[in-house]
Amino acid sequence: MAGHRTDCIERRLRICFGMMGHFIGSHPWWFLITPLIVSAGLGSGFYLLKDRISNDIEEQFTPVDGPAKMERKYIEETFPGSDSMFSRLRLSSDGNYGTLIATSSRNILTVESLYDILDLDFKIRSMVVQFDNQSFKYVDICAKVIESCTSNDILDIIDYNANNIDAVNLTFPWYHSDFKSIPLYLSLGSVTLNTESSAVESAEAIQLHYYLDEGNKTKTDLWLESFINLVSNESSATLQVSYSTSVSMQWEFDKSPASVIYLFSITYAIAIIFSILTCWRLDNVRTKVWVASCGVFSTGLAVLSGFGALLLLGQPFVMTAASCPFLILGIGLDDMFILISCWQRTHVLDSVCDRLADTYREAAISISITTLTDALALFLGYSSPFGSVRSFCLYAGVSVCFCYFYSITFLGACMALNGQREAENKHWFTCAKTPEDVPSRNSKVFSMCCVGGHYNRITGKEETEAMSYIFERVYGPFLTHKLTKACVLVMYAGYLAVSIYGCCILNEGLDIKNLAVDDSYIIDYYNHQRQYFSEFSCNVMVAVKQPFPYWGNDEHLHSSFESLSFVNSTLAWFTSYKNHANASNLNISSREAFYTHLPHFLELNPMFRQDINLTVDGDIQASRFFLQTLDQTTMKDMMIGLRKTAEECPVELLVFHPAFIYFDQYTVITENTVQTILIAVVVMLVASLILIPNPLCSICVAFAVCSVITGVTGFMSLWGVNLDSISMINLVMSIGFSVDFSAHISYSFVSSTKSDANEKAMDALAHLGNPIVQGALSTILGVVVLSASGSYIFRTFFKIVFLVIVFGLLHGLVFIPVFLTVFAVRGKCC
Repeated sequence: MAGHRTDCIERRLRICFGMMGHFIGSHPWWFLITPLIVSAGLGSGFYLLKDRISNDIEEQFTPVDGPAKMERKYIEETFPGSDSMFSRLRLSSDGNYGTLIATSSRNILTVESLYDILDLDFKIRSMVVQFDNQSFKYVDICAKVIESCTSNDILDIIDYNANNIDAVNLTFPWYHSDFKSIPLYLSLGSVTLNTESSAVESAEAIQLHYYLDEGNKTKTDLWLESFINLVSNESSATLQVSYSTSVSMQWEFDKSPASVIYLFSITYAIAIIFSILTCWRLDNVRTKVWVASCGVFSTGLAVLSGFGALLLLGQPFVMTAASCPFLILGIGLDDMFILISCWQRTHVLDSVCDRLADTYREAAISISITTLTDALALFLGYSSPFGSVRSFCLYAGVSVCFCYFYSITFLGACMALNGQREAENKHWFTCAKTPEDVPSRNSKVFSMCCVGGHYNRITGKEETEAMSYIFERVYGPFLTHKLTKACVLVMYAGYLAVSIYGCCILNEGLDIKNLAVDDSYIIDYYNHQRQYFSEFSCNVMVAVKQPFPYWGNDEHLHSSFESLSFVNSTLAWFTSYKNHANASNLNISSREAFYTHLPHFLELNPMFRQDINLTVDGDIQASRFFLQTLDQTTMKDMMIGLRKTAEECPVELLVFHPAFIYFDQYTVITENTVQTILIAVVVMLVASLILIPNPLCSICVAFAVCSVITGVTGFMSLWGVNLDSISMINLVMSIGFSVDFSAHISYSFVSSTKSDANEKAMDALAHLGNPIVQGALSTILGVVVLSASGSYIFRTFFKIVFLVIVFGLLHGLVFIPVFLTVFAVRGKCC
């Protein structure tokens, strides 16, 4: 392998790109105007943006084929709800509701605090809302139980009279009245009990729910808006009120794009300023100000075309795709800096066509490698089970392709036109003929503003920039010194150790509150929910999917669940039926007796009718019961533990809770992310082998991808970012980013005409060190404004892009050059 080269494809591509550069240099106006026309046409798709927006949280941030969605379908078909017998426990979805948590720094179960809560409850129930020239109240749209609105248990217990609290002996977690047992843990939070009994001495929070009928969404949405407006002004010095509704998260999530719109203008302004400053030359002819401006404009055209094309094709637009312009800006500027660097190494006295042909021969392969790997990584991410990831990857992948297309055509045409100006020695701003030397009678100011056209008379190329000189004469020799190489290897070992540690402590799952902006009112609600009501977790349904002899021993239906450490209690219709039979001295141990007395039991307990599915003949073909779980383990372990227990039961069972729709992400996120990354690495390796004429250098590029992704994953964990659908988007994106700098250096290394490995590394750093640093800084500057965003989604995007650029730069300018020299054999391979 040491002496084998595989440059047959690369050589032919260089020839093709050279011919393309020559043609574009000969007809620049064609390639300047055509992309503008194409962009204008495709950009018309933005008129359809409002119709294409698809920000439904469940649809976009949960696995498309998650098991819980199939489980919910079965529950809805087998146990349809009753409009006249509403039960929060039996909902197959989140329901339609407004809720509030009233908290106090002292005992909230005082007459004074309860008076304030009852007053707030009265205001909510009597609130008048206008709809279609008619007014309505809570009683007109509430969820009902036997013609009465659902009520709040704690207020029922005190009979809506604050003075009754001293006469009531509250017990926790269950309050037992003469007629029923009430789950008080749903209403009271941070409860202090009597040391000798379960009697409640004090509590710090009370939660109230107001469930609505789901028949008319427009009316319920209006009521919920009024609920938010009312409750938002009810906090006082003694009572703090946090609140939310069933649609609050969706409404707040929809506000997220607005929180970053103003950042786009800031970002592009920063990018333009940075590009102009880095491409500015004191030489008024050789300066690349207009090329830099056109490079930024080219990325805008790419976003306009990519987004517009997909919108015209009817692709849904998810809010996560709104971060694509920041990504495309970084990629486009990186390509621009590479092209400018290669242009500056061409011969000044050659024709513009020849200079552009030489530029394309030198740079086009390099930017083609990075574009190919970026696009492939993103398109591979489209296989994700999350809609939000698919949308981002598709919009970003198509935009990357347009970015490449416009870099080759539009930006190449701009470089050709700028080259024509340089060839005629015209001023960058006035386009007037500019003298190369300063006449003796003119001032220094004249020389700074009105002179230009210098170049190295010996090499025939433009003057070397200061940064390129530093890389060639200072940094390159320093990095290739034996002692420096040893230090780099030690530094890499430390980097890898910290990265692996971070990967080991990486948390999974998307905290739903992170979909809202930071100043959202629901953040306080979720924080109070976690602070005061975290002891008890979900009330999980267990469906018995087959006929079962309930009149016999039913212990094995629920005993295996009750043995789980996180299961607190069981509520089952068949257990209540047997208790009723024992209390009534009824013998229901036979099938006939069981079915004979069942109708009377269901008349006394009509709510249990919703837990039984009867055949036409009156036989029970399916039923369900409920498990109250405790918050003693992670949601992932709880859900998996319940499902595993159900699978091991000899009876066909199914477990479900509406929250499982979101918990399903825990079961697929790690596996899917690892699978996508591994496939991408293999694809990168194949692409590198095709385009980089050296097998071991291609392996170095694939190694850099794995190493950078490991570092990003580990350090994002240490930075407080979980592995969820949001970070997965960025990790997929990072696969492409991580290969950019390493591919540039590796390709330049093997393309160098030097014979010694150290010299080849120094030559690669001298040629591409400066544009790589420029590209890295432009990308960081392009996303740094997102660190000020009020949205977790965009802050996560910033954190991961920052990490991948820093680590990519570290690999491209430090690790990979050293590894290439260490493993080189006689200067012919890595």
